[in-house]
Amino acid sequence: MNLPNKLTVLRIILVPFFVAALLIGFPLNELVALLLFIAASLTDLFDGKIARKRGLVTDFGKFADPLADKILVISALLCFVQLGLCDCVAVIIVLFREFAVTSIRLIAASKGKVIAANIWGKVKTVTQMVAVICVLVMQTVLDLGALGVTLPEVLSTVFLYTGEGLIWVSTFFAILSGVIYLKQNSHFISDK
Repeated sequence: MNLPNKLTVLRIILVPFFVAALLIGFPLNELVALLLFIAASLTDLFDGKIARKRGLVTDFGKFADPLADKILVISALLCFVQLGLCDCVAVIIVLFREFAVTSIRLIAASKGKVIAANIWGKVKTVTQMVAVICVLVMQTVLDLGALGVTLPEVLSTVFLYTGEGLIWVSTFFAILSGVIYLKQNSHFISDK
């Protein structure tokens, strides 16, 4: 297994640790979750760059890299729903998009074709990761209040609405990229 693929697998391995850090209440758990999410996100940045630079692009990488992104982001969004930080409708939309795109990828794979992510899928992933990181940063700031740092009470409300807004922006890009993806690859599901 080459280095880019190892980074992709590492991203998947980091997910349970991220989820545990986010959902298990301990001092500064949001900070630990934030650091784990950033580390996992950086593996996404580096695996693609290394693969292209060193000519290490593989079919496994083309398939597993976007799958690892989906696992990471959807895990974060589901945790946010449980924590009351995200609207479940946004997560349902994202899940619908991901299942639709993955279904087309599986159909293409059954026909011997591997479909790499397009630029819109990458924009979607970046907006999702930025939204998750911003929500985690805001929750980390609020966690400082639990440690005795005085914060304005309105801050939690502002952070909640800001986080929801960022998640909805990323959901918009999920819809847009999904529609473009389905349009570009509709020939895989037609009978012709």
